[in-house]
Amino acid sequence: MAITTTTVDYRDGATLLEGYLAAPSGKTPAPAVLIAHMWGGRVEFVCEQARQLAELGYTAFALDMYGKGPDGAILGRDPQDNARLMRPLVDNRRLLQQRILAAYKALRARPETDPGRIAAIGYCFGGLCALDLARTGAALRGVVSIHGLLEPPPQPERGHIKCKVLLLHGHDDPSADLPSLLALQQELTAMRADWQCVLYGHTQHAFTNPAANNPAAGTVYNETADRRSRQALLNFLEEILGS
Repeated sequence: MAITTTTVDYRDGATLLEGYLAAPSGKTPAPAVLIAHMWGGRVEFVCEQARQLAELGYTAFALDMYGKGPDGAILGRDPQDNARLMRPLVDNRRLLQQRILAAYKALRARPETDPGRIAAIGYCFGGLCALDLARTGAALRGVVSIHGLLEPPPQPERGHIKCKVLLLHGHDDPSADLPSLLALQQELTAMRADWQCVLYGHTQHAFTNPAANNPAAGTVYNETADRRSRQALLNFLEEILGS
């Protein structure tokens, strides 16, 4: 399917951000997928995910959590810089939720988007962002955390998570261990969410990223888990959005 791509400037208050939009040509409006990035920022990996989803008929928006600099979306230079960019948002979950809500509103307002059919997915740090978007009560069909960080908010949300939730997680992920995964499952159950979890054995963090090759840090690409999780993601999007 032919697609179009463009960068999109939007704001969270005084903070200017730059997202990346991919949409099927001539199919407007379409069901839409918001894509939250890893700790390094809105890198090419998430832009490629947006293009692949657009080729399947979805409007896809790779959001920006860090802001726009002189050369476009701000990106981390190394793990220490990535942590410097991410930590203020992880430590201030209200700010994080406000920031990802700004991206959701920007996508929802696009003419390429069917505003009644929106999902959010996220990788690593982005998985945390997608889950926090669900915690806000935004009008989503579903969210997907893919080897996501699972730190709970400091103050548990009240009410219910209204959308469906899919967790795609590595059993041996040192960045989000099994006790934290169990705690999240208990939270989702208490909030009466329709949730499911697929756990991949012998699989560490960042298993969908071919560039991940650091066993000492527990970030290792796993081709089998990548393929299986991709199919699980597409099945879930088909269920909640159609195409």
